[in-house]
Amino acid sequence: MDVLDWLLDSDPAIRWQVLRDLTDAPPREIQAGRERVTNQGWGARLLTLQGTDGQWAGGTYWPATDDDPDSQPWTATTYSLLLLRDFGLDPASTEARQAIGLVRDNSRWEEGNQPFFEGEVEPCINGMTVALGAYFGEKVDSVVERLTREQLADGGWNCEAERGSTRSSFHTTICVLEGLLEHERATGGTTESRQARHRGEEYLLERGLLRRYSTGELISGNWLLFSYPTRWFYDVLRGVDYFRATCGSRDQRLEEAVEVVRSKVQPDGRWLLENTHAGKVHFPLEDGDGQPSRWNTLRALRVLRWYDGTKAAELSLPSTFGGASAP
Repeated sequence: MDVLDWLLDSDPAIRWQVLRDLTDAPPREIQAGRERVTNQGWGARLLTLQGTDGQWAGGTYWPATDDDPDSQPWTATTYSLLLLRDFGLDPASTEARQAIGLVRDNSRWEEGNQPFFEGEVEPCINGMTVALGAYFGEKVDSVVERLTREQLADGGWNCEAERGSTRSSFHTTICVLEGLLEHERATGGTTESRQARHRGEEYLLERGLLRRYSTGELISGNWLLFSYPTRWFYDVLRGVDYFRATCGSRDQRLEEAVEVVRSKVQPDGRWLLENTHAGKVHFPLEDGDGQPSRWNTLRALRVLRWYDGTKAAELSLPSTFGGASAP
């Protein structure tokens, strides 16, 4: 089995994105694959876990019951919706409209009881809110306007700003940038939001996506380890995949980060899952750290295809490797 076949032999959430990003499949085939997310595999399974109150695990950001020894929020509504967005659930589908309608009508933030799509106070969470609202067709303009006002002088954002921090965080900044990009795709954005997004990109680019601006030192070794789902955490693959998603030019300041991605490929042409973020989940999406990861392989290959300017037929993939089919 070669790498492309291995990727295609997977859940519909991955398969349709492989067709879109790594092959020359016709749009009709890609759309047909995407439509399966609503009624097969992970997407269908996750949709069935939404409660009649519109929530997953009974809460908006935090589960209603703290039965997770790691005390993480991954099963609550916010992170469940982020997974559905990652899966590519068609926002126009009946299933998506029903799910989002329940969230809109019932889900309120624990921080201040605000309706879900009005956001709350932390920019990292509001970045997620904007990404979800824009993707699923909900109005989040007021949250976008708030984020443009909260941009720090160095160009990024930080959830600790309300407690006095004046230095931006890569973790918060990537969440906000992904939200602003999704909003811009959906609405065109505003002059202020487009300018804020470009300033945020400069914040990352000036640091090569991984280094301190002041000393050039690597900020965190964990950023060289690629996780999925990424949750609120930054890593180099997530950063480069954001720039790919902008469809912008290949800035030379991305070079080191791209080479980090390239260097992590295994001899069989696959990338591993690394640094899984602890916490209770609805169900596993991968086989565990140290094992080949379809999500990371897909994301890495589409980054390299974009950055190298290669066509699908020109992707350099090993011809075969030993491996079992997806369950």
